[in-house]
Amino acid sequence: MSYTVIKIENLSKLYRLGEVGTGTLSHDLNRWWARVRGKEDPYAKIGQVNDRTQKAESDYVWALKDVNLEVKHGDILGIIGKNGAGKSTLLKLISRITAPTTGSIKGKGRIASLLEVGTGMNPQMTARENIYLNGAILGMNRQEITRKFDDIVDFAGCAMYVDTPVKRYSSGMRVRLGFAVAAFLEPDILIVDEVLAVGDAEFQKKAIGKMKDVSSSKGRTVLFVSHNMGSVETLCDRAILLNNGSIVFESRDVREAIKKYLYANDNGAVKPVEWVNTDNRCDSPFFKPLRFWLSDEYGNLLTMPVRNDQAMYVNISFEIKELDSALAIACWIYDEKNRLLFVTEHTDSAESSWKIPCQGKDHFRFKIPERLLNEGIYRIELAASLYKRMWLIQNGKENINIFLHIAGGLSDSPQWLECRGGIIAPVIQWE
Repeated sequence: MSYTVIKIENLSKLYRLGEVGTGTLSHDLNRWWARVRGKEDPYAKIGQVNDRTQKAESDYVWALKDVNLEVKHGDILGIIGKNGAGKSTLLKLISRITAPTTGSIKGKGRIASLLEVGTGMNPQMTARENIYLNGAILGMNRQEITRKFDDIVDFAGCAMYVDTPVKRYSSGMRVRLGFAVAAFLEPDILIVDEVLAVGDAEFQKKAIGKMKDVSSSKGRTVLFVSHNMGSVETLCDRAILLNNGSIVFESRDVREAIKKYLYANDNGAVKPVEWVNTDNRCDSPFFKPLRFWLSDEYGNLLTMPVRNDQAMYVNISFEIKELDSALAIACWIYDEKNRLLFVTEHTDSAESSWKIPCQGKDHFRFKIPERLLNEGIYRIELAASLYKRMWLIQNGKENINIFLHIAGGLSDSPQWLECRGGIIAPVIQWE
């Protein structure tokens, strides 16, 4: 029978914008005087909801507001939400890195956290020294740590550098070591933030496998934050969706939580077919996206849903300050289950036929072939890079998405009137 290992009640965290700490001495004294009299924090009353898209109307903001959550022994809980939703703040509060403004957190067992690259690592110390230090912090004796030492080094893949100071490690190596230490030193609760994205594909696969093993075979509890919905669905048996500092959805149907995150706005409506760079994101001199939208052949915004035999174009308007021949603009197309269907780049065809971007403002578009995709909702994500050199907009990180909803128009055949199984639904002429 599972029991509760983390219980969170009415948890809130208030921050003052632009300040480290609470701000001024007068504010601290006002807070202290309110506590002495058993009164509410006077500045909590004027805190603003944590919506980063809105202009600040107060000096204070609620990073989390009235969060209630119970996590059972052996749960693998996925915590998802857009950037700034409060995911990392929640993990820091559970890890006791920072204190809540109001509410309480009750935890049972040892907690190991991997929240940022290099978390828990002293950069001046070697990997060997850091392993023993972290084990000691978790209450293990030297013999227990020694028994785990070879497994940690083997998993991290740093045998050659085990006596090298961690400050000499790449960010990927620090993440591998940090995860190996956290996972193999047998905490009761393992907390992992988005740092796995720094590691390569092989390590991410190993890490997810290890977290599954830690939970299933040893009954450990895992809290996992990621923007990689495939990893969340593969690993987690429960998920919560955070938005503007509050839990807006919670379910053991992880796929349903992912669907709500990817395909619904805050009010539950389908996400729009247009993205506009209103907050000046991805401001690279080589490529800055300005607008990303779905249109008909004349450039007019599409109204969803569309028929499968209807003309559908993906449009990208952008600005370039420095021309680079290595620029590659791409779109990644996913289905409702977050399965990648295909990737298309503007450099996919013969080089002689490439559309060459111009310095200044420019516009590219491509047509989605009629009667290729099946009925359903599709996510189209914008990406860009300098080929083989660097990402300008990395898929899965910036989350510049538009959404296509196809319904009807599958075929002219009287025998094909309903959606068939399969990811795609091309009409193929038989001879």
